[in-house]
Amino acid sequence: MTAGWTEDRVGALKKLWLEGQSASQIAKQLGGGVTRNAVIGKVHRLGLSGRAAPSQPARATFRPSRPRPAQPTQAPSAPRRIEAVQPRAAVSAHSVPASMPDLPGTATVMTLGAHMCKWPIGDPSSTEFSFCGRRASEGVYCVEHARVAYQPAMKRGGATDLARSLRRYI
Repeated sequence: MTAGWTEDRVGALKKLWLEGQSASQIAKQLGGGVTRNAVIGKVHRLGLSGRAAPSQPARATFRPSRPRPAQPTQAPSAPRRIEAVQPRAAVSAHSVPASMPDLPGTATVMTLGAHMCKWPIGDPSSTEFSFCGRRASEGVYCVEHARVAYQPAMKRGGATDLARSLRRYI
């Protein structure tokens, strides 16, 4: 546990804070188990707000910036939209056969879309791991994989009829 906030420590805290020292630097100088968070809490309780200047990290070394070539001043252009980049991607999409998504195991985590079958194929730890990738019917799987994943509910009438008939004899 800390030794507490003596008048000397509070005075040193105020002086260091107004000099622009960081809470970590102040805690290190005060010592005696005073943490950065304790310094921040005390500063808050004392209502200290202003600082001389923000402290600079001691370990940071700054490199002078390289001179940039002079460019003619222009009005700032409007931000580019993502659609402006898409035509290049569309050209490469034409080189891929159209039947590729219909082949099971052609989708990766990066190419898996919202309406693609997410049935895993292979061992997830191997490099050949993929997903089915075919068009998903009404859920996350294609028709074929949905049949495997979702089994029809068992008819409950058989077991309850038997239990009812047995209760008569008990």
